[in-house]
Amino acid sequence: MGKPHALLVPYAAQGHVIPMMELMQRLVNHGVKVTFLNTDFTHKLVTNASSNDENLNDLASFVSLPDGVEDEEDRKDVGKVAESIYQVMPKKLEELIERLNGNDNGEKVTCVVADTCMGWVFEVADKMKIRSAGFWTASAVGLATLWSVPKFLEDGIIDNKGTLVKKQMVQLSPSMPAISSEDFMWVRFGDIPMQEIAFDFTVKTNEFVKLADRVICNSSYELEPATFTSFPKILPIGPLLASNRVANQIGHFWKEDSTCLTWLDQQPVGSVIYVAFGSFTLFDQRQFDELTLGLEMTNRPFLWVVREDMKNEGFINGTKTHGKIVGWAPQQKVLNHPSVGCFLSHCGWNSVLEGITSGLPFLCWPYFSDQFINQMFISDVWKTGLGFDKDESGIVSKEEIKNKIDRILENHEFKVRALDLKEKVAVSYSKGGHSDKNFSNFIEWIQGLQGYHIAAQAWPCLIYRCYKSYNL
Repeated sequence: MGKPHALLVPYAAQGHVIPMMELMQRLVNHGVKVTFLNTDFTHKLVTNASSNDENLNDLASFVSLPDGVEDEEDRKDVGKVAESIYQVMPKKLEELIERLNGNDNGEKVTCVVADTCMGWVFEVADKMKIRSAGFWTASAVGLATLWSVPKFLEDGIIDNKGTLVKKQMVQLSPSMPAISSEDFMWVRFGDIPMQEIAFDFTVKTNEFVKLADRVICNSSYELEPATFTSFPKILPIGPLLASNRVANQIGHFWKEDSTCLTWLDQQPVGSVIYVAFGSFTLFDQRQFDELTLGLEMTNRPFLWVVREDMKNEGFINGTKTHGKIVGWAPQQKVLNHPSVGCFLSHCGWNSVLEGITSGLPFLCWPYFSDQFINQMFISDVWKTGLGFDKDESGIVSKEEIKNKIDRILENHEFKVRALDLKEKVAVSYSKGGHSDKNFSNFIEWIQGLQGYHIAAQAWPCLIYRCYKSYNL
């Protein structure tokens, strides 16, 4: 009998590919053969950004498929890209699986693990009678919010297009912290047309995910106990971070600038403000200038990740005194460096997990989607960070930036709580912790499918229906 063979399909975005890559390495280390499927576009980005000493094909088999988006088309048009993917990729995926299963090595695809945002993959797997698992790469409360859409419709909080009707605090269960309806993920996705596209995508994905045999989540019970108790179908297996394995992170779309680590070595312990807003956040020029001035006003060293297209001469000259600027950073290594004192972040979930496991307090500057709910947990539930207040013109002023940085670094209670949370989360992925047990069970499930797959070749309809009926 050959190895169990898992086909992994991430959503085509930086924050989704990286955790799926980490899951891939965990599966390979447990004896699972992995085929990792990217779109042609993301595959090229990952390959180009890989360092010379990283041979990704030594880890798994990497394949790619076209997503139907032409080179000259705008990939920032999320709705158009999603529609193109759904029109093109399902048939291509069927053909890929048939090719993989046609090989003579005997290691046919026994399960598909797909990002829950790629819901159509579960429809393909179900059609081809292959067991599947959904991987939610963000917080469990984010997924629980999406699963609660029928309740929001029933209560009249949103209309059938997802438009917000009532602005109110909402509890998904009596034990869970309340969240603002204004922070629903699709509501924080831009203007009304974009919100409607995101909501339609959510509704379709919720239906697709029902076809998955189980749903795993890159979070931990210690971070969201009430969510996992109230939504037991969501199984925490995280945080899945390379730093937990003392390894290098892979899956970046841009090359990392490691010179910043040498610069950090020269700074006092706990003195550096690390500033990084992920791959999507955009500022207008006025806000960008205020942030630059606010960082300078602190008279503290800061390390800022800034894309090349955001820089200007005034910005570069204005940050020579205290700052170090890089285009992309080895973030997990940076956050674990002793000279870093706090993390000024957009609060994307990967960054949240990396900051938590580094024991750092946060300064929260959310931009879109689930980032506002993540900020609420940081500020109000875990109490390990602060948000920024905007002035009457919608700008976070340089004075506000300086004052909040001073507060987070001078009030040691934030650091104490951050270190306490770090220790609690470490228990989850340690031997015998909640995440460790769930991951072990997940591996056993995948390994058990090997026998199911062989039997299903002889009695496809009967075996498949029995397994689905009893949810084995």
